[in-house]
Amino acid sequence: MPLSQSMRTHTCGELRPGQIGQRVRLAGWVHRRRDHGHLTFLDVRDRYGLTQVVTSAQQSPAAHADADPVRSEWVIAVGGVVRERPAGTANPDLATGAIEVAVDELEVLNPSRVPPFYVNEEQEGLDEAHRLRYRYIDLRRPQMQSQMLLRARLASSIRRRLEADAFVEIETPSLIRSTPEGARDFIVPSRLQPGRFYALPQSPQVLKQLLMVAGYDRYYQLARCFRDEDLRGDRQPEFTQLDLEMSFVSERDVMETVERIVLDVTRDTLPDRPILATPIPRLTYDQAIARYGSDKPDIRFGMELVDVTDAVRDTAFRVFSDAIVSGGAVLALRAAGCAGYSRRELDELQDVARANGAGGLVHLAVEADGTLRGPAARFLDVAAGGMIEATEAEPGDLLLMVADADRPRAAGAIGRLRLEMGNRLGLRDPNTLAYVWVHRFPMFTWDAALARWDATHNPFSAPVWEEADRLESDPGSVHAQQYDIVLNGWELGGGSIRIHRREVLERAFRLMGHTTERMRDEFGALLEALEYGAPPHGGIAIGLDRWAALFADQENIREVMAFPKTQSGSDLLMGAPSPVTDVQLEEVGLRLVDAAAR
Repeated sequence: MPLSQSMRTHTCGELRPGQIGQRVRLAGWVHRRRDHGHLTFLDVRDRYGLTQVVTSAQQSPAAHADADPVRSEWVIAVGGVVRERPAGTANPDLATGAIEVAVDELEVLNPSRVPPFYVNEEQEGLDEAHRLRYRYIDLRRPQMQSQMLLRARLASSIRRRLEADAFVEIETPSLIRSTPEGARDFIVPSRLQPGRFYALPQSPQVLKQLLMVAGYDRYYQLARCFRDEDLRGDRQPEFTQLDLEMSFVSERDVMETVERIVLDVTRDTLPDRPILATPIPRLTYDQAIARYGSDKPDIRFGMELVDVTDAVRDTAFRVFSDAIVSGGAVLALRAAGCAGYSRRELDELQDVARANGAGGLVHLAVEADGTLRGPAARFLDVAAGGMIEATEAEPGDLLLMVADADRPRAAGAIGRLRLEMGNRLGLRDPNTLAYVWVHRFPMFTWDAALARWDATHNPFSAPVWEEADRLESDPGSVHAQQYDIVLNGWELGGGSIRIHRREVLERAFRLMGHTTERMRDEFGALLEALEYGAPPHGGIAIGLDRWAALFADQENIREVMAFPKTQSGSDLLMGAPSPVTDVQLEEVGLRLVDAAAR
């Protein structure tokens, strides 16, 4: 029967024993239905929670009859009186579990087809493509709603914290000039200017620097960004980042400000989750690579890399000696208590090392008498004492070693092996939040294929000023005032102090092969602005999707995005990308060329 008044007076997560005896109205989706003959129990759900309601054939026969066809995911509205649940039936795991609503009015607002998958219980092996095809139903599931609401709390906390610290939110445009740096741009044809194109922003980098020139001092934005790149679990073609910039600051100023914001937002959003270390530890890039084999280290556990090059330098083991003679290194991990690993387990570790660039993996078990056991042990007897001392190994431990003429490659391979061992030994506590700063990156990286220097992060990052005089003479030795903030082994965000003087930015561009004409064509607005009183400035961009995923204990950012794309960049719900009509193409002066003919 139609309800006599408005659809709801309370949400489905709101009622408590204090409302017993009150008449209320609720509206929502039927989560579960249980029939007991003359009684029908319905769990009614909205995003706030779930409340049990009851119809009785004896007390309210009309409402009971209206409930007869109702099934899961039907949308209903009910009216009735709050009462205490009968003794022994309270649900302590439910916020509303001490009460129920005795219904005397029930209206079906909309029936539902049988959903393509369960909403009221988890299904093992549920195909992600199926979930994305019916995303509006997937988003009803309690786990997904919890994750989306967590993301919303995170974004709200960010805004409150930044505005309390005098940051001002300014929106930057989504149609900008294409600047082919970093990932590929998504380009948008202009109808009013045929043959010309906009690009969707990969980030508001140049625009936020111009805002500093304009005198806004502290800017932020939860910015939508677009990058046409291959997708992974932590990448989507469109994503959201916390973008901020500050004037009259040093590297230390930005890092300290961002650290306060990050820690305050974390405590506000997840008050029960432990933070491993405060203040947030700081590592230089060189320290991070040397200790963890990664510039985004997971510091929730130790098992740090050990350089055993000196300990094995004089051995006859060719794998080690060849790497050392070539200027490389031998790096080791100590896996405590793992000397008994089986051949299958050791082969699996070998595969991990090789998949990450190592030529092979040397494994040695430490025996009770201090000797080593393993295929290479007979070549390394003379170095046993030095290796055990360097790694602080004990009987029962397993030493894992990688040798390579390229030290960074060796560090990267054994760094990945470290993460694998952390997983196998249960050392990566999923509840702990471990932030770490990594800073002082090399400013440039040599691109052998193009025979030129490229910016390690972006071309706008300032050098350590004391090293700026080596930009042309020894660019590989120059460090940038760049900093990344890392959380649990994921790069959460990155930033830098920017180059605020035109002549220095032009020197950096020139080093990367830019002609004067190209600089003016692609970055003319910024270069010109730097001549009009640009203050020293710097900032950072933090991936909101990654932050939310880590807070929600998810390994894929799609799990905290309302309408993500698949690995191939498809929107299975809306059917994008899709063809457009010939008329639409003609309006923007385009025609399609058969890919096979190109």
